[in-house]
Amino acid sequence: MSRRVRRFWAVARRQWRRSLQFRVVGITLALSAALVLAFAYTVASLISNGVLSGKIDQSKSMVDTGAGYAMRELSGFTQADDPGLDPSLNNVVTQLYGSVNDQEAEVVMLRRGGPPAFWPRARKGTVMDDPQVRGIRTLVVGSKSGIYEQIATLDIGDGLQKYLVMGTAVPVGPVPIELYYVIPLKTEDGLVQFTGAVVTGTGIALVALLALIAAMMTRLVVTPVRVAARTAQRLSAGLLDQRMVVRGEDDLARLAAAFNQMAANLQRQIVRLEEMSRLQRRFTSDVSHELRTPLTTVRMAADLLFSSREDFDPAAARSAELLQAELDRFEGLLTDLLEISRFDAGFAALDAEPTDLVPVVRRVGDQLMPLAERCKVELRVVVPETEVIAEVDPRRVERVLRNLVGNAVEHGEGKPVVVTLAVDGSAVAVTVRDHGVGLKAGEEKLVFNRFWRADPSRARQTGGTGLGLSISLEDARLHGGWLEAWGAPGKGAQFRLTLPARSGDRLVSSPLRLVPDDARADEAALIGETP
Repeated sequence: MSRRVRRFWAVARRQWRRSLQFRVVGITLALSAALVLAFAYTVASLISNGVLSGKIDQSKSMVDTGAGYAMRELSGFTQADDPGLDPSLNNVVTQLYGSVNDQEAEVVMLRRGGPPAFWPRARKGTVMDDPQVRGIRTLVVGSKSGIYEQIATLDIGDGLQKYLVMGTAVPVGPVPIELYYVIPLKTEDGLVQFTGAVVTGTGIALVALLALIAAMMTRLVVTPVRVAARTAQRLSAGLLDQRMVVRGEDDLARLAAAFNQMAANLQRQIVRLEEMSRLQRRFTSDVSHELRTPLTTVRMAADLLFSSREDFDPAAARSAELLQAELDRFEGLLTDLLEISRFDAGFAALDAEPTDLVPVVRRVGDQLMPLAERCKVELRVVVPETEVIAEVDPRRVERVLRNLVGNAVEHGEGKPVVVTLAVDGSAVAVTVRDHGVGLKAGEEKLVFNRFWRADPSRARQTGGTGLGLSISLEDARLHGGWLEAWGAPGKGAQFRLTLPARSGDRLVSSPLRLVPDDARADEAALIGETP
C-alpha cells in the first residue's frame, strides 16, 4: 500500500510541476473545499443549537410544572421516614409520566435512603445509576432549586440513544427529593444528522462543480498556451513553416496572430542567414580552390628563386627567403580555410580506428622540438609506459596536438611546456601546460574563435594562421570529445583534450584535471586552505 501511495504522490507532484491546469484545479478544489467545510460546519452548528435550544426550553417548562405538582402533592410529608412517602412518590411519578408526550421518555424520583420511583415500571432499575449522569446528579443534590440539563448517550432498554436528562430538586421535608426527566432526542438527532448529510452532500457537489468549472475555464486558456508551446518546439526543431490556428478576435486570438507573425519573421531571418552562410561557405571554398592554381605557379617560381638565393645579393636573397616563408604560411592558411569550410558545410568525416596515442603524442613532441629549441623552451612529454588505445582519427588528433603544443611553445615565454597523457576506463585526455602570460578571465572561451589573439600586436613565432584552435575544437567535437582551456595572468595556461575511449560513447568525466595542481595549490595558499 505504501508503494502505491508513493507512486501516486510522485505522479501528483510531477503533474503539479508540469501542468498549469492541474495546479489551478487543485488550488480551486482546496480553497473551495475549505470554504464549503467552514460553511457546512457553521450551518450544522446553528441548526443543531437551534433544535436543542428549543427542546431544552420546552423541557424546562415541563420540568418546572412537574416539580410544582410534585411539591404540592408531597407537601404534607415532613419526615423522610414517613411510611406513606414511597407510595405517594410512585403516584406522583405515574402522574408526571402521563403528562409527558413522548412514550419513550422516563420520569425518575429519588430520595436519600429510600428506593427510587420511576416510570415506566416495566423497566428494572433506573437509568440514573449510569456513570454518564453523575454530573447532573451532583448538581441537583448540591442545589435546593434550579433546573439542570445534560445530554448523554444512554441505553434504557431500546439500545444506545441520545437523551436529554433534565433534573431539579423538590424540597419536601428535611431531605430534598430529586426529580429527573429522561427525554429521548431521536427526532432532533435525526434532524441534525439529516441536515448534516444534506449540507455535506451539497458541499461535495458544489466543490466538484467548482472544480469542473475551474477545469473548463482553465482549459480555455491553457489549450492555446500548449498549442503555442508545441508550435515553438517544432520551430526550434527546424520546422519553420509551423503556425498556430487563429480563431476569433479575443486576447488569445491576438496572441496566436502575434506568435505567427513572430514565427514568419524568424523564418525569413533564418532563411536569409542560411543563404548568407551558404554563400559565405561557398565563397570561402571557391576562393580556396581557385587560389590553388596561381599559388602552385608562384610556389614553383619561389622555389626556383629560393634554391638560387646564394647567387643573389644579400637583399634579394633575404627577399627570396621571406617569400618562401610567407608562401608556406599562405599554403597553411588555404589548407585551414578548406578544412573550416568542410566543417561549416557538415562534410567533415571521422575515420576512427583503434590507435595507440603514446607514439602519437611522442611524435608531436619530436616534430615541435626544433621550434621549442629555437624559442628556448623546455618541452617535456609525460606518457604512460603502457599502451593507451582509443578509437580515434589519428590524423585529426595529431593535428589538434600540434596546434596546442605549438601555441604553448609560442606563448611559453621561455618557460617549460609539459604535455601529459592519461587514460581511465572510459576516456583519454591530453593536457598541454605552459607557464607564459596566461589568459585573462573570459578569454578561455575566446581562444577558440577564428583569428582571435589575446595580444594583437604580438608577432607569431610559428607562422600560424589563426585558425588552428578553431579547427582543433571542431576536431574534438567530431570525436564527441571536449577541448577546454584554463589560464590566469602570470600563471600560464593549460589546454585539455578529452576523447571517449570508444567511438560514439558519451563523456562524463576526464582522467586529467583542467586546472593544474600548481595553480590549485597557489589558490589554496591564498585562502589559507590545504590543497
